[in-house]
Amino acid sequence: MTDIGAFKWIGLWTLYAREVRRFLKVYTQTIIAPVVTTLLFLTVFALAIGPAVGNVGGTPFLEFLAPGLIMMAIAQNSFANTSSSILIAKVQGNIVDTLMPPFTAHELTLAIALGGVTRGVLVAVAVGAAMGLFVPLHIQHFAFIVYHAVAAALMLSLLGTIGGIWADRFDHIAAVTNFVVMPLSFLSGTFYSIQRLPEAFQVFAHLNPFFYMIDGFRYGFTGVADGSLAAGVVVMAGVNGGLWTLCHWMFASGYKLKP
Repeated sequence: MTDIGAFKWIGLWTLYAREVRRFLKVYTQTIIAPVVTTLLFLTVFALAIGPAVGNVGGTPFLEFLAPGLIMMAIAQNSFANTSSSILIAKVQGNIVDTLMPPFTAHELTLAIALGGVTRGVLVAVAVGAAMGLFVPLHIQHFAFIVYHAVAAALMLSLLGTIGGIWADRFDHIAAVTNFVVMPLSFLSGTFYSIQRLPEAFQVFAHLNPFFYMIDGFRYGFTGVADGSLAAGVVVMAGVNGGLWTLCHWMFASGYKLKP
């Protein structure tokens, strides 16, 4: 495998391209379905809750809600992409095709995680474009939108990689989704401002890294944040660094990947 600089770039690109083509082949399931699901969420909240809530922090409820729904779509699809990729390869017995080439643990982590990031970002663009037909989305701080979208997609891609390596069957991935990803998403301020929570629950929310990814992303659209923006940037970088380190160890040690 050709080395160009510090990384095996040709092999890295090939593995990344495989991950992207894998989900693009079933784009109705991986891209279009999340758009439909998110619009259904928006419809339910618009009809059932929107009129009663009015404004949240000076922002119309639907404009406040939309970034949270987009971020939830990023999280779910980034996690699903990497976790399913690795687990399916393990179940089918072809994970060896990924492990046999002379990739380093960093290269494996990067290529697989970038596949998940790509899917998350594409879903975000598709969901945002569809949602923009019904809810005005005003870009206030573009850098925060890009940073938190990419950081969140990377965080969930790395978490999905860890879950895929750890899991022995699909029930295990469902457990991670149901007991980790979904609770942290729903309790992070996706559908509400944490300022409305009792003080004890606000403290809990600030311990949830999902809160920072949604709060910073929403700030990019509304210009209003519930928490510290600087803390959000640092927390996202720190969590991603920790997850990356764990992924690297799993690949380097062959944890649940090698007999």
